[in-house]
Order: sequence, then structure tokens, then C-alpha cells
Amino acid sequence: MADTQNGTRKREDNTDAGSFVSGLQVSLKAGAVKDKSSKLSHLFSYKMDYPEMGLCVIINNKNFHPSTHMGMRNGTDLDASRLYNTFKSMGYKVEVYNDQKCTDIFGRLKKVSEDDHSNRASFVCALLSHGEDGKLYGVDDCLPIKTLTGLFRGDRCKTLVGKPKLFFIQACRGTDLDPGVETDGGSESSEETYRIPVEADFLYAYSTVPGYYSWRNTVNGSWFIQALCEMLKLHGKNLELVQILTCVNHMVALEFESCSTQIEFHAKKQIPCVVSMLTKALYFP
Repeated sequence: MADTQNGTRKREDNTDAGSFVSGLQVSLKAGAVKDKSSKLSHLFSYKMDYPEMGLCVIINNKNFHPSTHMGMRNGTDLDASRLYNTFKSMGYKVEVYNDQKCTDIFGRLKKVSEDDHSNRASFVCALLSHGEDGKLYGVDDCLPIKTLTGLFRGDRCKTLVGKPKLFFIQACRGTDLDPGVETDGGSESSEETYRIPVEADFLYAYSTVPGYYSWRNTVNGSWFIQALCEMLKLHGKNLELVQILTCVNHMVALEFESCSTQIEFHAKKQIPCVVSMLTKALYFP
């Protein structure tokens, strides 16, 4: 009689790709729960009582080469300053790099990914620049965001395996505008070793959803970074990170609206986008 799991017949695991071909059969145990204790692993919080909170790297691009046809990002220095003070107050070692070329951004993050993070609880990176969907601009050109975040995958950055890796990305992801719509307002001590996905424990908090502009005030800074720093200050000691980012979404959605002399850019809205591969709750100590 075939094995069953959760009331269904247990078969081998397959990908959802239409034409995936492999000479190897995936083990039947691949989709099985290892033991009872692992069923509750999703209730755990990340261990944060390391000697160091971690490193926070801020890439702040304001002035761009004429060849990029990108304008000056006035207000971004205030964003960088807010982020610096916020994460410094949370115990992070913060490094700010201004007006970085693509090779500079990649080189600096590659060096960080090769550091020894054994005594650090987490890693934070804030990218402040122009962008397109899936791409970020250096001051000279653009590069895929995946090229940067991929440096910290579990198979490439061993000392951050199982630790939260947080990326906050203030950049446009397209040229769509959101007109808005009216509403009525309604730590483990076990020595057991185990395998985890190389893409696990990442969180990407984008200032806007795919395809849309991201708004920045030339005097007060970007809507997203203003809200992020405010919500971390208000709730950083009592809410879990995804809850905090939900508060950020709420603040950006309700409290900001564009003001422009160009009618097509006036009275527009924005909603941030959180993509989480975190495997535990993240509470800042």
C-alpha cells in the first residue's frame, strides 16, 4: 500500500516547470516533515543576542552622469541621514557610500559578503537611487538588483546563513502612476544540522510595487524612507519587522500624496511592497 501523508498519497516531489528533465528521481522524503518538533519551527524568532547587531550599508546616489539621462535626486541626503541615525540607534554599525558607480556598489557589497559575520545577528542594506523594475542605477549605469542581493545567498555568504538579510530599496520600478481611489476608511540551542534554501532569510522592502514610480520630496526626502524610519522609531521595540513594514505601508498609503505643477504627476499615490523570505519572526532587541 502506498505511503500517505496528511491524508494524501505520498509521491515524489516535482517542479512546476513545464519541461523540466532530470536523470535523478527526487527522494520521497524530500517533502516529508522531519519530526514533530520541526512542525513548530515556524513559531521561533531569530536569535538576536549576538555580540553585534550587524552591519548596515547605505548606498546613496544623488548625482548621475549625463550619459544616464537621470536627474539629480534632491532630498536623498536626508534619507541617508535618517537611515544612518535610525539603524545606529538600533545598534548597527552603519556605513554610508555616496554617488557610487555600478562597479563600486558591486565591489563594496561583494567585500561585505566575504566578511566574517559570525558575531553578527543580521545584515541590512539600503539602496537609494534611480531604478527600473529589477534594476538599480549606479551614477554611471544600471545593474540588476539580483546581482547585488545574490552575493548574500546562503551558498555564497556562509556566516549569514540562517540570519536575516534585509534590503530596503528606494527606487522607481517603472513609469506607471497610481491615481488612488476613494474609500470609506473602513534562538536555537540544538546542535542538529539541517539544510535550508539558499534564498531563505531575505527580506526585500521596496518603496513601490513593480511597474510604478517611487516618490521623493526634494526637501523632506522620500515617502518610503520617512515612513520606514518613523515606524522603526515608534514600534521597533514591540512589533515584529513584517508588522512594522505593514505600518509603513499604511503610513505611505494614507499620509502622502504628490504635489506637482505638472497635472499628470499631481495628486498621485504610492504603496510600498514587501517581499519576505524570512523563516522566523524578527524582533529587534
